[in-house]
Amino acid sequence: MKTKLFFIISLVILLVLPANFAFSHCDTMDGPVVADARKAIEQNNVNYVLKWVPAVDEKEIKEAFDLTMKVRVLSPEADTLADNYFFETLVRVHRSGEGEPYTGVKPSGTPIDEKILAADKCIALGNLSPLNGLVPKDKLAELKKRFDKVMLLKNFDVNNVKAGREYIEAYVQFFHFAEGEEEVHNPGHIEESEHSEHIPWILSGIFFITSVLFVTLYYRNK
Repeated sequence: MKTKLFFIISLVILLVLPANFAFSHCDTMDGPVVADARKAIEQNNVNYVLKWVPAVDEKEIKEAFDLTMKVRVLSPEADTLADNYFFETLVRVHRSGEGEPYTGVKPSGTPIDEKILAADKCIALGNLSPLNGLVPKDKLAELKKRFDKVMLLKNFDVNNVKAGREYIEAYVQFFHFAEGEEEVHNPGHIEESEHSEHIPWILSGIFFITSVLFVTLYYRNK
């Protein structure tokens, strides 16, 4: 019975998740978005992640976070399902804010472009040396300009969401330029029509809640 139950739940989850697997920096389990989501859960503070989404989507993220914090204490199984639900919701909304398609959260160990890894090291070290040889010389002046802005905004108060969003905007601009993309979507401007794309994920959330409750009741009545 237990095996059959988990098989059914896993099958339905797979059916509602997208089948397109285009990799990117912020949609992996090792990426900065999920890392901040883990911090938010550990500290019970949603402000750790609000910087990754436009203000218009704050309500959805806050509701997903509150639901996650309530459900994850029900059982070890609920803990895992709740956390993954929050990761998926956050990454999806973040990708939508960038005007990019959501293709699911990729597993730990997903290969990342060397320029992205080098850009991460630049921020950690406080200099551009990791990107030496990876960016054309005629782009270095603009790269440094964007990097300097990232470093200037880096040490913001986690509870100052506005400052956090300013940092993330600079962060995204820097990373895209390091990758060779000079223009990026502004995460602060989203067409209202794009919100219709959220409907399937709202339905997935409803399924998730039902599944968690079903699993919890099953184990309690076992």
